Amino acid sequence: MKKTLMVAALSGVFATAAHAQSSVTLYGLIDAGITYTNNQNGHSAWQEKSGTLNGSRWGLRGAEDLGGGLKAIFTLENGFNIANGTSGQSSRMFGRQAFVGLSSTQYGAVTLGRQYDSVVDYLAPLSNTGTQYGGTIAAHPYDNDNLNNSVRFNNTIKYSSVNYAGFKFGGTYSFSNSSEFANNRAYSFGASYNWGPLAFAAGYLQLNNDVPAGAFANGNGPASSAAGAQTGEWTFLAGRQRTFGGGVNYTFGPATAGFVYTQTNLGDTLGGGISSTQSGKGSGVAFNGNSARFQNFEGNIRYALTPAISLAGAYTYTRADFGGGVNPNYNTVSLQSDYALSKRTDVYLQGNWQHVSSNSDNIGAFLNGLSSASTRQDQVAVTAGIRHRF
Repeated sequence: MKKTLMVAALSGVFATAAHAQSSVTLYGLIDAGITYTNNQNGHSAWQEKSGTLNGSRWGLRGAEDLGGGLKAIFTLENGFNIANGTSGQSSRMFGRQAFVGLSSTQYGAVTLGRQYDSVVDYLAPLSNTGTQYGGTIAAHPYDNDNLNNSVRFNNTIKYSSVNYAGFKFGGTYSFSNSSEFANNRAYSFGASYNWGPLAFAAGYLQLNNDVPAGAFANGNGPASSAAGAQTGEWTFLAGRQRTFGGGVNYTFGPATAGFVYTQTNLGDTLGGGISSTQSGKGSGVAFNGNSARFQNFEGNIRYALTPAISLAGAYTYTRADFGGGVNPNYNTVSLQSDYALSKRTDVYLQGNWQHVSSNSDNIGAFLNGLSSASTRQDQVAVTAGIRHRF
């Protein structure tokens, strides 16, 4: 009898230990709201929106302890539209992220699959758009620097370092998966450093395509899908994109203030422009020369009024050059108030305004994530919504 009880007890211990060595977590976020826009393609609009701030998603995250500080890790993350139940990211099953790899407590992690670039990993958290305090609709014009991860990268190998006393770094390389190795590829690198109340970050991203205005049309490429540029995976119809930037945040008491600068330089843009999804239907935004450029200057602040109530805001000034003497300037403002009903559920009210001044009549204001651009120089959107995390 004693032996039987001992065997049962030991079996329970070993089963618990085995379970502790391997884990899988189901997680997600649902963001739904009502948005009023003063001008979309010439008309005001009331819309139910999914992911106005943060894209709705669910995912599986797992790890297996291999011993010696080494783990096997994976993430599979699906993006979806809560308003109609359809999948996002061009109807991919795991369009937000899908990767597997190894993680070491001494040397960092190496992962392979569909992943975010280093600008998103390191620099975006210091911006307004890369956080829960501004999100999708607060992105810099057309999300030109990808801080809101409009483009995710296929065929990607990523390295992420461990935390060295507040300093972290990493990089990605996205294969073209074609015989033309340098064509239709992408790579990035970035770093961040936290020292007391200060946080610093910088990042660089480059997308290559040797075909002018090809915009990663090869279905096997790092940022593409089989349907090519028409799927909305593209921010720009350009042969080459180089994005770099840096930022700083300073926390004092319940407040955090920050500044982020980014620049995006485009090459081989002759005949190209901004993708229809990014520029709004029928807005006619096109580049007029062989190159284009965006410069973004963002100041942001967030303040915890109480443990449950937070306030946040940001102002971004964007200078652009579309070639041919077309040089629009954008002023974008985002203001948000948020009330936490619990640790997992919050309600928010956010207002966004953009004004574009340009020497071209074809460029209207366009807040990221809306259905259409404004027919005028200004566009205003107000959203009341709810977010639930699980």
